[in-house]
Amino acid sequence: MQLVVIGLNHQTAPIETRERVAFVHAKLGDATREVCTGAVREAVILSTCNRVELYAAADDAATATESLRTFLRRYHSLEQPLTKEIYERTHADCVRHLFAVASGLDSMVVGETEILGQVKESYDAAVRAGASGKMLNRLFQKAFQVAKHVRSQTQIGVGSVSVGSVAVDLAEKIFGELSHKTVMVLGSGEMGETTARALKERGVTAIIVSSRRPERAQLLADKLAARSVSYETWEGEFGALDIVISAASAPHPILTREKLLPLMRLRRNRPLFLIDIGVPRNIERAVDTLDNVYLYDIDDLQGIANENLKQREREISLCQSIIAEKVKQFENWLAENAERS
Repeated sequence: MQLVVIGLNHQTAPIETRERVAFVHAKLGDATREVCTGAVREAVILSTCNRVELYAAADDAATATESLRTFLRRYHSLEQPLTKEIYERTHADCVRHLFAVASGLDSMVVGETEILGQVKESYDAAVRAGASGKMLNRLFQKAFQVAKHVRSQTQIGVGSVSVGSVAVDLAEKIFGELSHKTVMVLGSGEMGETTARALKERGVTAIIVSSRRPERAQLLADKLAARSVSYETWEGEFGALDIVISAASAPHPILTREKLLPLMRLRRNRPLFLIDIGVPRNIERAVDTLDNVYLYDIDDLQGIANENLKQREREISLCQSIIAEKVKQFENWLAENAERS
């Protein structure tokens, strides 16, 4: 059995491409099960704001790679196949890649903590769908162990190490002092929570949380002494807002130009800053054409992430050494099992 992964991420494809091939989390299990036909024996699909990756175990890596490419194009009804945006990793390179991804080394924000939870969720969806078997079970469980080891043995997680915290860094660059600003966070998932916590740590006291899951929004608001509002009425808060950070998992824009135009009139055109860290994007691009509206998306965070990267270069080297040793151990396991089979 051979291992393979194909994918695209923030380094190989712009957000416009990534959102076209993103998978809806509620349908991830069904999609993963659909991959397991013909050449692909086992599969796991990882879909986050910065990457879409398809992992597979198969009898032949080359045949499986072609099958994964075909599936990706068909599933998302792409008119043209993706070429230069897609990377492929096989055998030990596939193992090394997953270990780096789970440890946060391949993220836009190096050392980020959210990615491990996202990898676990993707793996769990594959397990529930019956798409992951002996090979991928071993690979992903080992990846979780490696990520834990990397975080406990290095300082890779020190500082702003989440997309949410970097979004708050961007807000600080725009406004300077944030403590007197009113900020709304749309979304109460892991990314929404890390964003709200980062705001709290920077001294923001006027935080509003809204989510399609009101109980989660209220729970998060209670943790941070913030305020939650109904997902059906959050537009009514726009009169007082300075910043909106959207981290929702909606498959379509929830804030459009048409919806925002009358809200800006109510604000008497006071400047509004929107930071969209959702993929697919939660805020329609056309809102940026409105006067006094300033829109940033997740790709705009790259410059700040690069600044943080310079501070972690020594830690990255330590992490890579740990991963290299763990890859050797996994290769030994593969060899032993090949001999027994």
